[in-house]
Amino acid sequence: MEHEITLVVNGTARRVGVPARRLLSDCLRHDLGLTGTHVGCEHGVCGCCTVLLDGEPIRSCLTFAVSVDGAEITTVEGLARDGSTATEPASRSEAMSAVQRAFAECHGLQCGFCTPGFLCTVTALLRDNPAPTDEEVLEGISGNLCRCTGYQNIVKAVHRAAELLAEEA
Repeated sequence: MEHEITLVVNGTARRVGVPARRLLSDCLRHDLGLTGTHVGCEHGVCGCCTVLLDGEPIRSCLTFAVSVDGAEITTVEGLARDGSTATEPASRSEAMSAVQRAFAECHGLQCGFCTPGFLCTVTALLRDNPAPTDEEVLEGISGNLCRCTGYQNIVKAVHRAAELLAEEA
C-alpha cells in the first residue's frame, strides 16, 4: 500500500506515492531522482545521507518518508544559490553556496562520497554559529565520517565558509 505524501524539496513541492517503510534517503534518490544524497552505512553512523529537515540536519537513512509529509527538505542539490546545479564552469562557482565554494577552495573533499552530508551539516552549523572555534567545528562535524581526507581540510573549509558568509553579510 502506498501513501501519497507531499514534500517541499529544495523549494519545490513534490507529491509522491511511497510505501510506509520507504526511507527518506530512498525516496529522495529513487522516487525523486535527487542522487546527491548518498547512502553509506544505512545505520545513521556515517552522515553521508544528511539532509536538512525544516533547516535541521537529519539522517535520511533513518527517517521514514511518510513521517515527514509536508516538511521542507533541503538536499545538497538545493544548497546552490539559484537552487540548481550549474554545469557550466564559469557559472558553477557563482551558483555555489559559500559552504560549497569553501570546500572546493580548501580541498575539503577527496572521493566526494561524504561531501553532501558534510555540506548540509556545515550549512546548519554556520547558520547557528557563524564564527565557530576549532573545537566547535570538530564537535559540529563529529557525526560525519570521512575515510579519505583526515579532516584537516574539512576544518579549514568550515572556517573559510564562515569567512565567505561574513563577507556576504
